[in-house]
Amino acid sequence: MDLFEDNAPDTGGNAHEFTVSEISGAVKKTIEGEFGHVRVRGEVGRVTIARTGHMYFDLKDDRSVLASVSWKGQVAKLTHRPEEGMEVIATGRMTTFGPQSRYQLNVEEVVPAGAGALMAMLEKRRQALAAEGLFDEGRKRPIPYLPEIIGVVTSPTGAVIRDILHRLRDRFPRKVLVWPVAVQGKSSAAEVAAAIRGFNAMTPGGALPRPDLLIVARGGGSIEDLWGFNEEIVVRAAAESAIPLISAVGHETDTTLIDHASDRRAPTPTAAAEIAVPVRAELQADLAQLGARLEQTLHGGIDRRAERLRDLSRALPRPEALLMGPAQRLDALDTRLPGALRAAIARKRIELSDHPLRPGLATRAVERGRDRLGAVAGRLPGAHRAGLAQKRIRLQGLRLSPEALGRTITQERRGLHQIAARLRPDLVQAPLAQQRDRLTALARLLDTLSYKSTLARGYAVVRGDGQVVTTLAAAQAATTLEIEFRDGRMQTGAGAKPKRAAKPAASPPEQGTLL
Repeated sequence: MDLFEDNAPDTGGNAHEFTVSEISGAVKKTIEGEFGHVRVRGEVGRVTIARTGHMYFDLKDDRSVLASVSWKGQVAKLTHRPEEGMEVIATGRMTTFGPQSRYQLNVEEVVPAGAGALMAMLEKRRQALAAEGLFDEGRKRPIPYLPEIIGVVTSPTGAVIRDILHRLRDRFPRKVLVWPVAVQGKSSAAEVAAAIRGFNAMTPGGALPRPDLLIVARGGGSIEDLWGFNEEIVVRAAAESAIPLISAVGHETDTTLIDHASDRRAPTPTAAAEIAVPVRAELQADLAQLGARLEQTLHGGIDRRAERLRDLSRALPRPEALLMGPAQRLDALDTRLPGALRAAIARKRIELSDHPLRPGLATRAVERGRDRLGAVAGRLPGAHRAGLAQKRIRLQGLRLSPEALGRTITQERRGLHQIAARLRPDLVQAPLAQQRDRLTALARLLDTLSYKSTLARGYAVVRGDGQVVTTLAAAQAATTLEIEFRDGRMQTGAGAKPKRAAKPAASPPEQGTLL
């Protein structure tokens, strides 16, 4: 007996032969059936988000690694996104990926494993955002002293909005615009960020004007309830806001990342309203006090200046003493004036006697001129009558003698030719050329504005019963229609024979319907 043959395996047994796909399907069915819904606790390893939006990450402990995946639709619904080094509890179902012969956890929900993990993740996120400069004090804007419009981002049904409105009404009533949002839950962060950006997108002075100040408010709660205000999208929206922003999230001991990015943090929503506006009664009291101080200071200043004026007036000399010297000088000049006038007259008389033109000569010249004027005035009526008689005789001669009339016309024509010869041709031609150019330009403008040019491009003017037609109803109501084309007119309608009319002469353009 051969020992080798006794120990040789049976190569022709009855064992079933599986295909690779059959084995992969059986493993998949077994794993999904056994671990249909599981919760796994572990530390998040590498995290990768594909271009398709799917997220791949690892869950690990000190001995093993479990590949995990969340599809694009599941990623959008995650309350907390896994971050590397974060300890979480992942909820989902086990499945397999046959092409790579591996199993993986399809994650539907991720929550941090306890408050310690949440705080560690929060601190890590805070440090990352602080490194970008989002929490720097230098970029924070001052809160307006008295905003005209205040925008509030909060839940419209909670007690927070009522507290804010009540506090504003007590201190200094202002216009308030409320943007309702969910203040906790999966959609909270996205809605709060959209509200902040929506307020900033409003137009200043528009139908719904942009607020001068924003308040993001929420009541107290656990760290999980306030987690939406720790999300990166909310922090970035608060840091990018061009409108000064006050964060009032939670109670005085609660701190969220939006508090670091906002321009001012309020310990409570009511305190945010107190920061937003001053107390009107206090302002009125301060204004009254300042007015009283101003009036007191004004009166005191006037009194001090009046007293100073009186002191200075006592140091001035008397008016009589000031006028004494000038009065004495005036008296002295008055005494010297008559003698000075007499001396001046005597001096002028001597100068006149030595001048060649004596008064007697001037008197005789005036008398001679007067005599000549009288003689000329005496001859003036006779000369006027003689001149009229000569003109009358000449006029009668012109009327009765054609020869004399011809001579006169010849003389006038000769004078006209002499005047024309003296005229410069360029002085006459230049105005004519200017008028000719102006006439040409007006003709071109008339041709451009004329409706005839429009007719030449294929349009027509329609007239019904002699009136220009501009509507279909008017054309249907007319008994006779006349259509004017570029080269003539034709008539249509009851009692009118279609004909081609002669081309009309140029006329002023009419307003009508161009077909």
